[in-house]
Amino acid sequence: MTNKYHMLIEICTNSYQSAINAEKAGANRIELCSELAVGGITPSYGLLKKVMNDLKIPVHVLIRPRSGDFTFSDAEFEIMKENIQLCKELGVAGIVSGVLHLDNTLDIERTQKLVAHSKPMNFTFHRAFDWIQNPIKAIKELEKIGVSRILTSGQEASAEKGIQNLIKWNNLTTTTILPGGGISSENVLIFQENEFKEVHLSASTQIKTIEKPLISMNSHKHFEETKIATSDVQKIKNCIAILSNEK
Repeated sequence: MTNKYHMLIEICTNSYQSAINAEKAGANRIELCSELAVGGITPSYGLLKKVMNDLKIPVHVLIRPRSGDFTFSDAEFEIMKENIQLCKELGVAGIVSGVLHLDNTLDIERTQKLVAHSKPMNFTFHRAFDWIQNPIKAIKELEKIGVSRILTSGQEASAEKGIQNLIKWNNLTTTTILPGGGISSENVLIFQENEFKEVHLSASTQIKTIEKPLISMNSHKHFEETKIATSDVQKIKNCIAILSNEK
């Protein structure tokens, strides 16, 4: 089959070195985040500033203040807006974000506020989309508020498995459907052949840097998507009371 579409490659990068490698390899754009193991969170200001200083290709930045769900408190929402403002000041090309209600329906009001706050940067609605129960309705709503693209695996474990949904949605909207999730050199042609404009992948590899440490710093109790780990006021008070001999 002759491929008549030039497809843009966006690399999801989780570190400075990943960002440099993406540009060196010829990627068209990066999404910068931290902590891919939990689906990504907003990168630090220092990382963002360094990447913006050294990269020539466009940088999109994930705005997600923590792992877990995509329903945010008022304080978290203010943090998201502050981080968007920092991105704007640094000359970032695009923002990747979005908000859901607790029942995993689209929070159109808050998402619209983020889109407006992001201008003139473009806005990608991230993979929270894959939790939405009525995706077609959400696509129409996101198109209406000016979202530039929707990052999605087609609500399947990988974009390849979700290809039929992706094709259907791509034909329904002028918003760019950005396939992401499990894309590699082994299946990337599928998306070009089906006339997608862009694809999103991490193309990551693991490099051993040290021997196995004495204990692991990873905590499985923090990786549950249906729960949010927070400091507990009473547990803190109990410890303080014990140390103060007040219990």
